[in-house]
Amino acid sequence: MPTEQISSAPRLILASSSAYRKELLSRLQLPFDVAVPDIDESPLPGETPSATALRLAREKAAAVAAKHPGCLVIGSDQVATLDDEQIGKPGSHAAALAQLQKMRGREVVFHTALCLWDGRNSQSYIEDIQTVVKFRDLPDHELDAYLRIEQPYDCAGSAKNEALGIAILERIDSSDPTALTGLPLIALTGMLRRAGVSFFHIQ
Repeated sequence: MPTEQISSAPRLILASSSAYRKELLSRLQLPFDVAVPDIDESPLPGETPSATALRLAREKAAAVAAKHPGCLVIGSDQVATLDDEQIGKPGSHAAALAQLQKMRGREVVFHTALCLWDGRNSQSYIEDIQTVVKFRDLPDHELDAYLRIEQPYDCAGSAKNEALGIAILERIDSSDPTALTGLPLIALTGMLRRAGVSFFHIQ
């Protein structure tokens, strides 16, 4: 049975170009639209990884909310860190291999920030969900082979945990299992409930 929003709930918009976040949000079986925010995603000087993720999640939601008044807008951003250094999207095979070589056998913290902007009252709910990932200590040829198969060059940390990338991970510690993929659904459903969204409709 499909779920429905309550009749008074506003239009829901995902402020993201990410196919991963779109797929995750679709699991909630709520009608939603997608709008791509136009913001500078560069970290600010001296900004902590958590602060970067939280700021960008809020800026993404706010940018889309400004163009779509009265809507509920979801913004999210993820920053991976090793030794307090931010690890971004590699963009190329060579950069991805260098990332995996640096992270193998190590624990990496992923900050997945989530913001729900309620355009009815300009209230925002925001949270940083942290996931600690232990990478397996694998040789170069396995890391290279993985990258050539999956080509995760648009993923911070150079691994898709929802696909073959799980094979290069040793452990994932998180309170929200979808946070690492890019959209923390446990946190999001809590925010949506506070905004008046219903997930179950009994006929």
